Amino acid sequence: MPVDPVVIVSAVLVVVGLIGVVVPFLPGSALVLLGVLVWAADRCSPGGWTVLAAAGVLVLAGAVAKYAVPGRRLRDSGVATATLVTGALLGVVGFFVVPVVGLPLGFVLGVYLAELHRVAEHQRAWLATVSAVKAVGLGMLIEFVAALLASATWVVAVSLG
Repeated sequence: MPVDPVVIVSAVLVVVGLIGVVVPFLPGSALVLLGVLVWAADRCSPGGWTVLAAAGVLVLAGAVAKYAVPGRRLRDSGVATATLVTGALLGVVGFFVVPVVGLPLGFVLGVYLAELHRVAEHQRAWLATVSAVKAVGLGMLIEFVAALLASATWVVAVSLG
């Protein structure tokens, strides 16, 4: 039985998208949706568009939850928004200075230094840094689960025909 090239292209996009959720410089969820879109456009059927819509709802829900849930936890722990912005900026700088590991290292260093400047106490700054790293990890996990559910929806649709 020959394999449909559109399914192969879609599968590659979906897999790269799932990897992209974990690897920060790839647009993970968008690639998953693009893979499903390529497949749905090729099928051009109500079933294909329904699968695309379901995947889109899952990815959108994940995107909202990715920011809402960790954001609430950060506010409750007292980490300032400016701290996170500083961490993100140093993460971007770190990405270019030290390839691959520079992004997380820069983020952690940026959050720690911003909090140390803000609270002037090592222990509180470190606790805020740990809270920020946990929040980022939780957001990544939420996005990954949403992208995985969208991918699973597509896989079931492809396997059913």
